[in-house]
Amino acid sequence: MTALNFEHPLAIKIRKQIVQALNDFNMIEDGDKLMVCVSGGKDSSVLLGLLTEIQRRSERKFQIEAAILDQKQPGFDAANFKAWVESIGVKLHVIEKDTYSIVKEKIQGNTYCSLCSRLRRAVLYDYAHKLGFTKMALGHHRDDVVHTALLNMFYVGTTAAMPAKLRSDDGRNILIRPLAYVSERDIEELAAAWAFPVIPCNLCGSQDGLKRVRIKKLVRELEKEIPNIYASIQTAMGNVKPSQMMDHELWDFKGLKPSPSEQQDVQISSEPTV
Repeated sequence: MTALNFEHPLAIKIRKQIVQALNDFNMIEDGDKLMVCVSGGKDSSVLLGLLTEIQRRSERKFQIEAAILDQKQPGFDAANFKAWVESIGVKLHVIEKDTYSIVKEKIQGNTYCSLCSRLRRAVLYDYAHKLGFTKMALGHHRDDVVHTALLNMFYVGTTAAMPAKLRSDDGRNILIRPLAYVSERDIEELAAAWAFPVIPCNLCGSQDGLKRVRIKKLVRELEKEIPNIYASIQTAMGNVKPSQMMDHELWDFKGLKPSPSEQQDVQISSEPTV
């Protein structure tokens, strides 16, 4: 296996963006046992490779192991990918769980992503908790975060995305997204330069007509007119003004009254002039 070139300009750029996210959200602490959830694709593989370099440079002491889910999808073969992961000094857990059959049985159509991701997440959550991992690192990048926010707004009617750090609903797991500041294009270019083995997803990744694909095309079209659109939307998600939204859980609109000083100002200004 060819060694990863951590001095590649994009490797340096992405590593610094990961470190910035790690620091901004306090993602990794001394003594953490980190499970990097890999799919065999470019995003999580680039993340895994750069985390090993960050671990080498960091003053904080933490462990890194990787986990991949064998969903019993036809043609799935993790042998080459496993060899690559082990060549960079990381242990790979191959978790075998036939979620593929469940998805094919339950979904009568062409889009499996939603159910597939929920099943995969449940298996990984259980595995991480069972083996005592303190954090789970996911390979979602900046563009994923933006696309998810727009999907929720357009199709679900909620203002929500993928937080950089999250406690699972059952409270057992802490999820982190160290690629939260990293663009997909940079990941694609570095993945091509590093040329590591990739496991294709023939269940969901190659499906046509997905809403996420449509959103991605839309934003990239807008990017031609608004070059910083991804960065702008991401900044907006960290610059929320609750009183200027319309969520009754965040602001008491029905009970909203002027402050005493404002009432006095109104009374004075309404008096007729002499």
